[in-house]
Amino acid sequence: LASILMLCGIAMTPAAVSANDIDFTGYIGTELRLFPHGPAFEAQHDSRLAPSMTVHPEFRYDITAEDRLTFIPYARWDRWDRERRHMDLRELHWSHVGDGWDVRVGMDKVFWGVTESHHLVDIVNQTDLVEAMDGEDKLGQPMVNLGLQSDWGDFNLLVMPWFRERTFPGAIGRLRSSPRVAVDDAVYSGDAKRDHVDLALRYSTVIGDWDIGLSHFHGVGREPRLVPGTTASGESAFIPHYDVIDQTGIDLQSTKDAWLWKLEAIVRSGQGQRFAAFVGGFEYTFYDATGTGTDLGLIAEYQRDGRGSGAPAVSQDNDIVIGFRLGLNDTSDSSVLVGVAIDHSTGARLATLEAETRLSDDWKLELQAMANGNMSSHDPGFGVRRDDHVTVMLKRYF
Repeated sequence: LASILMLCGIAMTPAAVSANDIDFTGYIGTELRLFPHGPAFEAQHDSRLAPSMTVHPEFRYDITAEDRLTFIPYARWDRWDRERRHMDLRELHWSHVGDGWDVRVGMDKVFWGVTESHHLVDIVNQTDLVEAMDGEDKLGQPMVNLGLQSDWGDFNLLVMPWFRERTFPGAIGRLRSSPRVAVDDAVYSGDAKRDHVDLALRYSTVIGDWDIGLSHFHGVGREPRLVPGTTASGESAFIPHYDVIDQTGIDLQSTKDAWLWKLEAIVRSGQGQRFAAFVGGFEYTFYDATGTGTDLGLIAEYQRDGRGSGAPAVSQDNDIVIGFRLGLNDTSDSSVLVGVAIDHSTGARLATLEAETRLSDDWKLELQAMANGNMSSHDPGFGVRRDDHVTVMLKRYF
């Protein structure tokens, strides 16, 4: 609230505003999910089609050469799932750039990580799970982010005074667990609470061909433990439990000719026994592979997670991921990304596809697909075993 009031105060200063100072962009989109199979649970809506709409404007106002206001709201309306009808402030902050330092105050988004299949070190922003299963969509996080730049690396210190709970699909929606997650009955364990002040520190540098990032986070973990329980109405449900954790991470990326080597690794405590996890692999690119300007990238990664029963359950505990990326390098900026994750222990498979192309300067078409197989009842993703789907998105940019 203090950050928002400060932003409003800056915005009302008598600084001259011209059209060149304001940047207004964004998009309006319509989305259609197609499910080839009927739902797995009685409470879910039995329609095979799930339409929705999104609005994502972006406002940026340059107060001076060093100061900028950014306002990026987001809203989605879904035909069936009420939990997917939501609004969020992805960003609402003031930023100032000084000589060798910068600061951002307000709601912001920060991304850490280098690997393709799973971002272990990306812990600042909460996952917006109603948007997609891949965890790429994030909620805005209130913070003060102080950055220091020098010849020997960059430091970022983040102070986050307000915790945001993870979103989950509702009982009537698809792509949910069984039983559903009772988001309104969240429990905070130990010192965890919504107004807990979280802290994070990151150091990044470049040494030769290597991009190196070191980070530490202390605060309420963004991953909740889903504990079987009962709601106030007597319904069986998963109750989210949030804990205070400490997580130290490293991310490495090396570029050597056509090779791109990547690694993310963490050590975490506060959720049962201390555990370690990593994701590592490579991407090799065949430039102009077809003689028509198309680039073909081959991707291979391995995911290993050693967490115990006291930590949130994950599917990416012993998985091999293989895939490819096509960049057509055409005027429509068309691309295709395909990947398959195979659990080395159980044989469970998850295949994904992402493709996009520009239809014109203002219109963009995107396609996403997901299919799973050989999933056992002990897998954390067992609830979506009948939720293979194809998503078509049409976006109008302005």
